Amino acid sequence: MTDPSSGDPTPDGGVPEEFDEVDPDAVSDDAGGPGTTGGSPGVAVATALVLGVLGPVIAIASGGIIFAISALTGGLSLAASVVLTLIFGQYVAFGGLAIAYLAWRGFDREGIVSYLGVRVPSLKEIGIVLGSWVVILILVLVISTIVQLLGTETAANQSAELAMGNPAIIPLFIAASFLVIGPCEEILYRGVVQGRLRESLPAAPSIVLSAAIFAVIHVMALTGGLSARLTTIGILFVPSLVFGAVYEYTENLVVPALLHGLHNAVIFTILYVTVTQVGPDAMPAVIGFLPV
Repeated sequence: MTDPSSGDPTPDGGVPEEFDEVDPDAVSDDAGGPGTTGGSPGVAVATALVLGVLGPVIAIASGGIIFAISALTGGLSLAASVVLTLIFGQYVAFGGLAIAYLAWRGFDREGIVSYLGVRVPSLKEIGIVLGSWVVILILVLVISTIVQLLGTETAANQSAELAMGNPAIIPLFIAASFLVIGPCEEILYRGVVQGRLRESLPAAPSIVLSAAIFAVIHVMALTGGLSARLTTIGILFVPSLVFGAVYEYTENLVVPALLHGLHNAVIFTILYVTVTQVGPDAMPAVIGFLPV
């Protein structure tokens, strides 16, 4: 009989016995290729942290570009300023960073789509979006009630404050929730940050860590004292967990992107109705819990 260690076929045309016992799925999972880094969990966590923080840093730095454009044009309207902020602060800072990172790792266009898991959602996945949003709504309302009963102060969201003072731009924020904010933030924090963690860690810690990173970076978008910001970050951690769990379950980035967009859009809609029909004094506490 041929020596199995040589890898040559057996006389009967088959393959060596030990190769019959190899799990093809395991081979596929461990196979090399663009982006298959795996490796040390510490490296994965460090990479996730760097990417998670770098996105907002780029977004803040892009403010200089918008300021320069405003100076060159003699001033921008509020709507134009918001649109440019969305372009540079979301498409470039979050979406661009995510794509650039994956391209740096050697992925081509098809590889990026496959790595992120981008596909048209099925009816079941649409149902998951709606069901998950109900779960988020219930959790946020419960937590909001507890926070109010405890008399704990929460921070205000800068986007919500801007919208409150300028309700005419709220429809723009509603549309941007689905077209810009949801997709861009999810491609970075679920697709790349959670995806990179998932290469080296089990599902649960990957979801928790990516949700924590996502919640903490919102400190830059909050106003108020330190304790108020920490309280709001803790609250934002809840929908972030749901986004991550949905992504892990469906392996389709479009699902958490839609869920994120729906969550933001509903809150902006509540904000619009409150400001235009009731009055800012009746502003619900949930407005501060925007994950944007």
